[in-house]
Amino acid sequence: MAGYKPVAIQAYPVLGEKITQDTLYWNNYKTPVQIKEFGAVSKVDFSPQPPYNYAVTASSRIHIYGRYSQEPIKTFSRFKDTAYCATFRQDGRLLVAGSEDGGIQLFDISGRAPLRQFEGHTKAVHTVDFTADKYHVVSGADDYTVKLWDIPNSKEILTFKEHSDYVRCGCASKLNPDLFVTGSYDHTVKMFDARTNQSVISVEHGQPVESVLLFPSGGLLVSAGGRYVKVWDMLKGGQLLVSLKNHHKTVTCLCLSSSGQRLLSGSLDRKVKVYSTTSYKVVHSFDYAASILSLALAHEDETIVVGMTNGILSVKHRKSEAKKDSLPRRRRPAYRTFIKGKNYMKQQDDILINRPSKKHLELYDRDLKNFRISKALDRVLETPEITVSIIKELNRRGVLANALAGRDEKEISRVLNFLIRNLSQPRFAPVLINAAEIIIDIYLPVIGQSPVVDKKFLLLQGLVEKEIDYQRELLETLGMMDMLFATMTRKESTSLLQHNTSDGFLENRKIES
Repeated sequence: MAGYKPVAIQAYPVLGEKITQDTLYWNNYKTPVQIKEFGAVSKVDFSPQPPYNYAVTASSRIHIYGRYSQEPIKTFSRFKDTAYCATFRQDGRLLVAGSEDGGIQLFDISGRAPLRQFEGHTKAVHTVDFTADKYHVVSGADDYTVKLWDIPNSKEILTFKEHSDYVRCGCASKLNPDLFVTGSYDHTVKMFDARTNQSVISVEHGQPVESVLLFPSGGLLVSAGGRYVKVWDMLKGGQLLVSLKNHHKTVTCLCLSSSGQRLLSGSLDRKVKVYSTTSYKVVHSFDYAASILSLALAHEDETIVVGMTNGILSVKHRKSEAKKDSLPRRRRPAYRTFIKGKNYMKQQDDILINRPSKKHLELYDRDLKNFRISKALDRVLETPEITVSIIKELNRRGVLANALAGRDEKEISRVLNFLIRNLSQPRFAPVLINAAEIIIDIYLPVIGQSPVVDKKFLLLQGLVEKEIDYQRELLETLGMMDMLFATMTRKESTSLLQHNTSDGFLENRKIES
């Protein structure tokens, strides 16, 4: 080992990543469990009471899942047509659901047959909710109407006809049994009061409204439609507080965390954004495989469930904290045992013997020491940081071309896959572009012998050309910025010189006078 210096692995920090408390909190979920439903998942709703089961509305069925079950523990399927929505009552015992035929059904969680049926809407019902007193249901449908129902008598109490388009979302106040909010495709959000038989507040969202959310206190209202999420102050008559535009496609669902300090929005752009309810800035983001239609959070944010257009239900459970070992631990030596003799001063007749620490080389360092350069490169292709450091070392030795040459189809495919994956990353680009150009020069004469390698070569060549174009544009931009900065500096120096000259001239005039 004497005479060989191990390769120094350079650290390449990921640009743009900032670890915050929100990042740690929202990343603390296990790998998602995916459940296939019969159709697009239009609504997900958690029971407010233990054991916090959740209802999933998809196609003509409503499935009730346990928090940790992958199979439904109960199914309600007595619908004539597609079911669009289902909501638990505050005590978790009853479930109300609306369907495409305009019917509304009330189910007992312990049974299967509907307890009550409400007939009055002529078109599809897209939103249902229980009022705060638990004895009334509010509904909105595609017949432009909003209705209030009495559960004990199964009768319609009030009908509101103030919307001029489909009513697609709504929610009831958690505090006042007479207040509820609906959103419509006529771009308006209205708050109704059952005591006045009319809306008391109406706000213009500006886009077809897909979802509304009323804060538990009732003071703030959130509406979602188009690419916008808007927050309204209901205590000031519906004054707009903030308008958020962080999604690239239509926002379809809203949800509030258990603490009320974070607002979640799901969109057709396959992302879930997490906002702070104090600054209304995005503090975290989730990515999904398909467009999102529904979103729900369990008690204490223990589970997050997302329903998508492809019928997939994504369920993430929070990681459990490591339990402390309750068994009595074996008593270990005291701290003074380990520091014994630490401050001992060497005497005149003492002989000091140092025990040399044995250093072990990494496997790639052993290969480089024995001049197995190709093997050293192949060994680290799964770790980009180490691979880039090895490529730089081989380039410094002048043997990078030798390490990349003489490879068969399988070996060169591994190298090409690595370059295609990491070439576009700015932290690796300067080193990998040089390696890619060497590979293209070496294997250009043999292109056409393997269709797999040919396809990857074309992709790699396109990436290299695109990256070079990006760097050329960046250099041009830097040149223009340098010219601007130089011009600004020259102007400042000229103005300063003129100022000093004018001051000197005035001083001379004063002396002469």
